[in-house]
Formats: sequence, C-alpha cells, structure tokens
Amino acid sequence: MRACPSFDDIAVLVVGDVMLDRFWTGSTDRVSPEAPVPVVKVQHSENRAGGAGNVAVNIAALGGAVTLTGICGEDEAARLLREAVEQAGVTWAVCPSAAETIVKLRVLSRHQQLLRMDFEGSLAQHADDMFTAFVRARLDAVSTVVLSDYAKGTLRRVQDLIGICLEAGKQILIDPKGTDLNRYRGATVLTPNLSEFEAVVGHCESEQSLIERGIALRDELELQALLITRSERGMTLLEKGCEPVTLPARAREVFDVTGAGDTVISVLASAMAVGMPLIEATALANTAAGLVVGKLGTASVTRDELNTALTEEVDAALPHVGEVLSQSALLAKVAQARAAGERIVMTNGCFDILHRGHMAYLARARALGDRLIVAVNTDDSVRRLKGSSRPINDVESRMALLSALRSVDWVVPFDTDTPADLIAEVVPDVLVKGGDYEPRDIVGHDTVVKAGGKVCVLEFVEGFSTTRIIESMAKA
Repeated sequence: MRACPSFDDIAVLVVGDVMLDRFWTGSTDRVSPEAPVPVVKVQHSENRAGGAGNVAVNIAALGGAVTLTGICGEDEAARLLREAVEQAGVTWAVCPSAAETIVKLRVLSRHQQLLRMDFEGSLAQHADDMFTAFVRARLDAVSTVVLSDYAKGTLRRVQDLIGICLEAGKQILIDPKGTDLNRYRGATVLTPNLSEFEAVVGHCESEQSLIERGIALRDELELQALLITRSERGMTLLEKGCEPVTLPARAREVFDVTGAGDTVISVLASAMAVGMPLIEATALANTAAGLVVGKLGTASVTRDELNTALTEEVDAALPHVGEVLSQSALLAKVAQARAAGERIVMTNGCFDILHRGHMAYLARARALGDRLIVAVNTDDSVRRLKGSSRPINDVESRMALLSALRSVDWVVPFDTDTPADLIAEVVPDVLVKGGDYEPRDIVGHDTVVKAGGKVCVLEFVEGFSTTRIIESMAKA
C-alpha cells in the first residue's frame, strides 16, 4: 500500500553544524585491571554524518535531492565526513576553514553505548559575511531550507540567514538550540523538544497550559507553526489558523534516541517540499521518529519503511469494523466523538468499484484523525454525475464494502450532487479529497476552514482507477 509520496523531485538545502559521528563496536567480557571499567575489544568501526549532516542524509534516504552546507576543518575528520555524506547521496557544499572538524566518538558493546568522547571547538568566528554569501548562492536551486542548530556556532548569525531565505521566498524549518528562541523569529516552522520549549515558557502542568503558551510563543516569534516534540508523549503541532493537534508516539521499542530530532525535521521538510499539508507532514514525521529510535546510533528511514509502518499503524490501531449510518445517526456519533476529544476526518465519493487505490487513500485519510467518515453518493446521484450506465454496484453494496475496511469508522449516503449540506452538518476537523484539486476548490472548503478546520488533498495511487477497471472489463 502506498501511503507516502515520492520525494524524487524535491530539492532541499540543509545549513548548520556539521560533525563526524564515529562508532567503535566490539565485545566485552572482562573488567580492566587498571580501573573499574569494561574492556572493549574493538571489532568494527563506522563513520556517519552527524548534526546537520544527519539531517541531510535522512532527506537523501527518502529520495530527495539535498545539499549540505556548514563549516568544518581541512583535516582527516573532514575527509571522512565528506566521504560518508557523499556515499549517502548528499551534495557536499561545506565551507572549509581553519577550525577543527567536530567529532563525536562512541564506544558500543552488545547494542549499548558505553562511552562518548567529543572533540570540538566553537565555529562561531567562522560564521561571517562570507559564509552568509556562501549560503545565499545556493538558494536558487531549492524550495525548502532546514537550519539545524547544535549550538556549535555555525548559525551564530541565524537572523541573517532567515532574512536571505525569506527574501528568496523559501520555506524555513529550524531545529533550535538554547533558550533564546527569539533569534529564530520569522521561520516557517520551529521544532523544539519539550525541554527546550519549557526552558523558555516555564513548566507546563497541563495540556491546556502547553497549548496556550505554545500559541503565544508561535505568535510572538511570527512563525507559521510550532511543532513541539515530546518523546514518549508524541508531538504537538500548533499551526496558525488551525486547531492544535497532538499525535501519539509511534515507537514500538527504543534502542537509541540519537538523531531522532534530525529524522523528524528531515521528513517534515521533505513532506512540505513535496506540497503535503503541514498536519499530514507532521503525521509522517511522527511515524518516522518511531522507526528511527528502534535503530542504533544516528540513523535514517527510507520511503519503503515509512510505507510499511503507515500500513501497520492502521492495521494495529483499528481492530473494529465500521458502521453504515443514516445522517441523523451519524451526527449523534460525531457529537459523542467530539465530547471525547476525538478528531473527525471526512471524505466523499462514489467508490463504485473498490480497489487498492481507494484503500491506500482511505488509510492516509484516517491517519489524519481519530475517526473517518466516508460519505457515499447514492445510485441516483451517481447516475446524474456519471451517466445511466453507472453505478456498477448499488449503494448498499458499496457502503458495505467500505464499512468493512479497518480505516473507515462510519459510512453515510447522500443523494445530492455534492455533499455540501452534509459537510455543513458534520463540520469535520479535516476534510479530505483525492486528486489534483486546489483545496479552495473542494466542496465544503469554506465551511470547514471558517470553523478552524483543515482541507487536505491526497494523491491517488498511480495505476488504479474505477474507469480503467471498467474499460478493461469492456474489452475482455
């Protein structure tokens, strides 16, 4: 099932603190006679891109074109770092300097990290006008920019970098560091973790407190959205003009949280670069975070892994079978769900011959909330839209098949040419349509947006359509 879009056509620039992550791994079966520490017999060594480099590698793993820029030395560590980056498919555009390349060395045994040694110095003195111009020269080729701050000095003049990105009309995502979040003013999306967020706004004793302070911070910093990553409690998206959304954590088992924040922002940036709505991009990033913490060390996820995980999420989370309801019964169910704090997603269509494309589309729609409503054209409605030869299957059959899908909670018929009246009655939190529509052209757009909801367009799975199936049957 394809639930994840192709990232082959995106181009992203990652700017930030680059560093080399080194891993020495071996067996441990005795304690040193010199000190009460384990003796590791090193049997394997590996070099990976860390910091901003790990963000770039994550984007490349998804299939996107990505350029990495930052500051490093002209030493052996820089050579190894460049080799690791280019092997991953990332374009190297890092400024050489007199600085020492930052290295983090980790010693592991039996899948456990025993020791980390850091070799580093500040890069701030090298983040000058020349570096800003270096970044500016690379903006024309990209649509999206990620600023990855590890407080090593590369982003000392981050406001200058935000300014040139805004002038060039680029989306700007920032993974921040420290308590001075004001320096990131004007970004598109800021992604602090909970501890970074609370270090600025104070301890949040409740969900309501977190949301209120988050919205205030988002508006103060003139952001389009604030995404707070909350470890085992998932992540909370506070997007301007939309209701707050908290997505639960997706990790099944945790081996290592190293680089999880890099994965979140890399998937988020890739999804936004391909045009996904922010709520859907956040859900994808949340799934990716659950995958990457199950891997050891700085790691990445692939598009195939995301597709598999999204399918498994739907299968695991939805053991129930949906219901076919009248409109009045549906409205009662919606009221109960809203009282329980559930997020309502709604879509509509004829669904004349149910196929794999429909299943993928509905699974993606269901991932945007807690309940999915599918409104189905009646037989008369289908005939008015598609001609006297349609539908192939009557409305009762079509609704029965849809209600059997795990992704579908409630199915309701409508007899009008459009579901505008039904949408006005339900007022879903998220209205979804498949195809190449503009959100503003979708029936019900104004109703949903006026109520603070979101309208999303999802791509159909290529190669699957009811019309194609009917044409093939006619030729048989």
